[in-house]
Amino acid sequence: MSRFAKTPKPPYYAVIFTSERTEAEQGYGQMADKMVELAFQQPGFLGVESVRDGSGLGITVSYWESLEAIRNWKENAAHKAAQEKGKSIWYKRFALRVCKVERDHFFEM
Repeated sequence: MSRFAKTPKPPYYAVIFTSERTEAEQGYGQMADKMVELAFQQPGFLGVESVRDGSGLGITVSYWESLEAIRNWKENAAHKAAQEKGKSIWYKRFALRVCKVERDHFFEM
């Protein structure tokens, strides 16, 4: 199974979420899984790629059809609750970047 998101021909949008975790687990893994499941149900969601290293640094890139789809995801009630827990419990710091993908290229052996 590929860990690469299956994205359409550009243009589309990428939301890059870079985070550094605290030591607190307190349901983080379950919430992260729930958010991915919920994102897949959102109109305009295209896919996600996510990695985290042993020091707690993580990068998650979600792909979206439009800025409107991204705004709707941001306002989702369950997602907002997860954001608040992230700020209060799970993350030391994070950065969020929204980008328009105008070109892509894939290589596979």
